[in-house]
Amino acid sequence: MAQGRLRCGCSHRKTTLLVCSINIVIALYVLRFLYSSLYIYTGNVSRNIVNYTPDQIRKMEESIRIRRAFEPLKLVKLVKELEEELSRGEVVVELSRPLKQKITDEILERLRSLDAGANVTEQREAVERWRREKLEVAKQLTFERGTLNSTIPHEEGMLVRALESDWALLSEEIGLWMAAEVINKEHDDKPEGEEELEDQILPGRPIPPECHAELHADYSGAAVRWGLTHHKESAADCCQACLDHAKLAKPGEKRCNIWVYCPSETGCHSPDIYEHKHQECWLKYAEKPKLNFKDKYTESYRNSHPTAPLVVPWVSGVVSS
Repeated sequence: MAQGRLRCGCSHRKTTLLVCSINIVIALYVLRFLYSSLYIYTGNVSRNIVNYTPDQIRKMEESIRIRRAFEPLKLVKLVKELEEELSRGEVVVELSRPLKQKITDEILERLRSLDAGANVTEQREAVERWRREKLEVAKQLTFERGTLNSTIPHEEGMLVRALESDWALLSEEIGLWMAAEVINKEHDDKPEGEEELEDQILPGRPIPPECHAELHADYSGAAVRWGLTHHKESAADCCQACLDHAKLAKPGEKRCNIWVYCPSETGCHSPDIYEHKHQECWLKYAEKPKLNFKDKYTESYRNSHPTAPLVVPWVSGVVSS
């Protein structure tokens, strides 16, 4: 009996020891698993940390400095000022109706004092003078009554602000609108170097009808009197010289029937080698007079003669010989 109890007790201790051993093994396994997971997590975190070199840090600091240097400080300042101005609200709304009516009447009275033919500029100047005068009076009243506890100083102070910084809003509120001054300016749409062909006024006495004068015309022909050394005061005088030459010509001589005159003070263009000056008078003869140039020089001619103007400067005429 005693031996049976001893064996039973030994089996119980073995079982207990086995169970404890198994629990210890499981606990160690769980601890090892938790430790491995923690190691993996910390390893991942440590791998995400970036180590910058001194050169990279210097470049980042330089980039930050450049961004700060190029910040639109003026724009930010203007925006803040605009926000502050808008936050004040519209002062004109706080002005009383009688005060607005008084301002309107005074402005109209100032405008009526102008002449009937006053232009927009004069009207604007009159209103601006009234504004400056009214602003000076309002500032003086505000200063004198600023210590009194009444509504008068407050109203005058609001008027100062309205006339000084919110004049545009006040003008709109009382219905003051003045048209912008329109300045009519004649635009010259002609290409560079182009001259008028019509209404050219020639200096000197009028040209007689028998001269058959043609503006901006240059006739060809054999010269009977060289214009380089033959100058006349006017085109009429040049024509008269041609008529006189024809009358005085001897039999067999060429009689002048073409006159060509340079009326331009800067001289006249010609395709020859000579420099043709103001008041040159060429007397020519041609059995069948023919135009060299009329009105304008062609584009092809001006391309081959870069100094040629657009308009023919000569005045010519064909007379009866």
